[in-house]
Amino acid sequence: MRLSKMVMLFLLIVSQSITAHADSTVRIAVLKYGTVSWVLDVIKRHGFDKQEGIHLEITPLAGTLATKVALQAGAADIIVSDWLWVSRQRRSGTDYVFRAYSTAVGAVMVPKDSPIKSLADLKGAKIGVAGGPLDKSWLLLTAFAQKHVGLDLRKETDQVFGAPPLLAQKARQGELDAVLNFWHYCARLEAAGFRRVKGVQDAAKGLGIVSEIPMIGYVFSRSWANKNPKLISAFLRATDKANELLKKSDQEWQRLRPLMRVKDDRTWQVLRDRFRQGIPRKDAPETERDIGILFKILAELGGKKLVGVGKELAPGTFWDKPAIRKP
Repeated sequence: MRLSKMVMLFLLIVSQSITAHADSTVRIAVLKYGTVSWVLDVIKRHGFDKQEGIHLEITPLAGTLATKVALQAGAADIIVSDWLWVSRQRRSGTDYVFRAYSTAVGAVMVPKDSPIKSLADLKGAKIGVAGGPLDKSWLLLTAFAQKHVGLDLRKETDQVFGAPPLLAQKARQGELDAVLNFWHYCARLEAAGFRRVKGVQDAAKGLGIVSEIPMIGYVFSRSWANKNPKLISAFLRATDKANELLKKSDQEWQRLRPLMRVKDDRTWQVLRDRFRQGIPRKDAPETERDIGILFKILAELGGKKLVGVGKELAPGTFWDKPAIRKP
């Protein structure tokens, strides 16, 4: 009888623990080798999720499409994507919202001894473009070159579209005159001696943008966040803690080296510095306005294939609910 009561008590405690654990779980699906994994690793290593009263459950996936499917299927609460996708999904009836993760974007990179010094020198050049002809960085660069240089990059260059690692390899092998790649591939090329000709953020500023635009961010359902305000606020506070540590601690970056997959100090240093530059500062009131301007530019260049049916950023795209502070 005594043993039976002890077993029943044990099962009751386990059951309550599981229930409590489930109630505090935040599920995030991320690209397996994406840079957000660095932030999440810091959160788990230092227990920032536990400090905030949540259990962060991380699902690494092979591609960005897989993460979107996970969110849409209800297998994840949060993913990382861009505001273009969020706006397009909202036009289709979802209630997804966007919260900035990084302002880091790519740049046009050339070998250190290249005669290309400016965008004007790209005329007739063979340029690799990551992400395809509707990539937002490529379209912004195209708009900038058209406005300030009088050069139509789409007509007056030979473009090679492909996957970021493949284009980075082709650039190193000298098969391309220039390459527009995602920021971390640009950082690796920079560490290898390549030069930056024009950054995408610089191009955006040349189009009338004031703030540093966060191109990617955490994406989640507003209805889920409204039902779980403490969970989403705790998650965002945990990410902010991780970013603060990454801003200040070189030791933490040393610990991340295996995850960063770097073999030399120079590459490690450039990746660290470029990541730090991309950590969003406190939300500026002009950021949403500026993104609205960029959206219209992209809609004009990319059309429905890029932005969907809307010609303006869908209302409610940004998560603007204030964080709940712990007592």
